[in-house]
Formats: sequence, C-alpha cells, structure tokens
Amino acid sequence: MNLPSIDPQVIALVIPVVLLQLGLLVAGIVDLLRVDRAVRGGNKGLWAVVIVFVNLIGPILYFLVGRIDGVPEDTAPAPGAVPGWGSPHDPPVAAAAAVGAPATPIAAPLPAVAAARVALDPDAPPAVRIDALTRRYPGGVLALDALTLAVPQGSVFGLLGPNGAGKTTALRLLAGLARPSSGRAAVAGIEVATDPIGVRRQLGYLEQDPRAYTWMTGREQLAMLGRLHGLAGSALDRAVAEALARVDLSSAADRRAGTYSGGMRQRLGIAGALVHRPPVVVLDEPVSALDPEGRRDVLDLIAGLRGETTVLFSTHVLADVERICDRVAILDHGRLVVEGELADLLDRYALPVWRIEPEPGQGETVERLAARLRAEPWVTAAALEHGLLTVAVADPVVAGRSILAAVAEAGISVISVARARPTLEDVFLRLTGEQPAPPTAEASA
Repeated sequence: MNLPSIDPQVIALVIPVVLLQLGLLVAGIVDLLRVDRAVRGGNKGLWAVVIVFVNLIGPILYFLVGRIDGVPEDTAPAPGAVPGWGSPHDPPVAAAAAVGAPATPIAAPLPAVAAARVALDPDAPPAVRIDALTRRYPGGVLALDALTLAVPQGSVFGLLGPNGAGKTTALRLLAGLARPSSGRAAVAGIEVATDPIGVRRQLGYLEQDPRAYTWMTGREQLAMLGRLHGLAGSALDRAVAEALARVDLSSAADRRAGTYSGGMRQRLGIAGALVHRPPVVVLDEPVSALDPEGRRDVLDLIAGLRGETTVLFSTHVLADVERICDRVAILDHGRLVVEGELADLLDRYALPVWRIEPEPGQGETVERLAARLRAEPWVTAAALEHGLLTVAVADPVVAGRSILAAVAEAGISVISVARARPTLEDVFLRLTGEQPAPPTAEASA
C-alpha cells in the first residue's frame, strides 16, 4: 500500500498550528482547575467544554473573555469581610477541643482591622485573651505555668523575659502550632482550640527563625502566602504591593530572596505575616539576630503598626520594649511576674535613683560617702561603679533634700548630681533578680 506523499511546506504550516492548539488547550485546562480561579458566569464545566471542543478558538476565548479577577463564588468571603480574613461574623466551630476547652468564645469575635488607624479603646474586647494557659512537656518540664493575659486592640504588646522564660511556647500555643496541657486562648474572639483555622485567618505569625525560599523572589513568596489565605487576582496584587511597601522592599521585590541580607529577610517575614491584613500579628523575637541598623528599622516598622493592627511580640532585650511598647508582660521560668502599662510599671516597681558624677581623683572620699549613704533609712542601695555613684532611694522627697547636703558635707567636687529616669531594667532586676540578656544574645525561649 502506497501512502500519499505530503508536501513539506504543508507539514511546516500544520505542525506549529497543532502545537499552538495543544499548548493553549493544556494551559487553559490547568488554569481553569486552579482553586482560586474565577470564571465569567461561574460555570467551570461549561468553560471546560469550550476549551476542549471549540478547537483553537475555545482556549483563546477562555483567556480573553472567560477569566475574571476575584475568587470563585463558592469560596468568596461573606459581605463585609476582607478577602482572606474570613467573615467578621463567623462564629467559632462548636466542637469539643482536645484539651477540653468549652466551645463558646472567650469574647465576641472582633471585626477585621482595616487599613485606617483606630483609637485604642480601653472598653473594647481584647484582641488576644489567654486564660490559665499551661504547657507541660514530657518528663515533667513546665514550659508555661497558668499564663493569663489580655492584649488590648490596636496596641503594641511586649512579652519580655530571659531565654527559657516560656515566651516562644506561649506564642506557639496562641498560633495553634502546639497544644496546651490546660487553659484556653482566643484571638479576635475565636478560641484557638475550637476553631484553629478561623484563628489563622485572623492572625499573622512570624516564627523566631523565619526561613525564605531562596530561589523565589520576595514578590513570589508573598503572592504564594496571599493565595494560601484566599487572595487572588487584583486583590492579591494590591495586598502584595502594600506589604512590600510597608516593609520597604518594593525596590527589591523581584530579586531572589537568596540575595537578601538578614534584615531584608526579616522584613520579608514580617511582610508575609501582614500580607492578608490580619487584625492580630504575633512576632517571635523579630530582632534577635539583627545588627543595630536592622534592629532600628524593624522596631520602627513594628511601632508604625500601632492602632492599625494589634502586635504581640516577644523579646529578651529590655530596650526594645521600652522603645515601642504600650504594655508589657514579664515572664520568668514560665510564670507571669507582672503585666501592665509600661509607665505604670516604672512608677510602681522602679525605685527612684540618683546618680552622682564626681570629679576624678576622689575615689576614697566618694567611697566614704557611699558607706554613709547606705546607713541612711531613706537609701536602699548605694554603689560606686566606673567612677559614678548610684544611689537608690525609698523616699524621693527626703532624698531630694538630703543628697546635695551629704555631697557638700563630704567635700566632694562633682560634675553632676541628677535624679535618673527609672528604666525597665530596674523593674526587671527587682522583680526577677536576674541580669537581662545582652542585645546580641540569641533567643531560645
């Protein structure tokens, strides 16, 4: 049997058309099967028929006419909800928790916080509530001991403590990454134990040691996270652009993350926690491994979120908390030592301190003055370090009248005598009796 010969010119014309049609058909079907793909009319089955059976025109029609921005109607958020945040009116799942927590929420669910800033309202329900949360590891290690906290909406809340104090354990329990031995926690009014998926819609989380896909660009990574939170189309593009701008990575958005510095990777991690615009952001030691410039940039970024979202972050560095926090909770050995507004803690627990800087060459005379001051009933401590005499007093009124007289009577020439502003370090040392870790130390709480 002789087969008819085919003109090579015809083959050269037909093969590219066939390849183009097959390529468009496969591309159209793959795109149509995406979970976050929305189509005109909402009927994906009809568009599948068009793509497969209308030959070359079908895939072209699909790509030009069928696809639309947005999310499929069956997965679209309820009216009033921001895409990816979940409905602000969705109740928590009424299922029994593994730890036996009741199904009712601790507080009514919060509405998702929009981009506009909101005033801190002391009467508003807390953004985060933790009630007697306990975590005991095998072997009897008690990492967290009946922690109870309430984090106000729109605040920057610092969880402070030395390494091993239980900070990371508390945040992992809050994010649903570990289960408590007892107790309960709620984020935006949704209990973690009964509705962990609902909590994750309301929560942005940055782990202590964030990792990036080094072969992906910053924009690609944020887009991936946004899609995981249900964002798509133009809403996804806007959210990614806003998150990149917020952390000052717009100019580096299309570079591979493997080329980012440590500070840039940390900011990319924060952008990932913010991309779906959550009302609560949890950051575990966000500046522990950064250089001074990187620390400053990230702390300024966190401070800029005040009133726009609620930020709960952990640190072992006292200066970080003093710089940006509204409220602070101090943990030690898994237990809450104290919690409250920063200014109130300084007033309540930081003893008034006077610092006397003498002229050089008067060491023995200054030592005698220190010994004399220690004997006074209104003095709690007096120490000479590096040529500076520090005097902690129990009665600042008496101290104000007496210290200058004591210095003059001792015949000491001074450069300055001043009452020092109490610091969070004074509170920390008084309440825990421990020296805080230096800023460069690695966290392992």
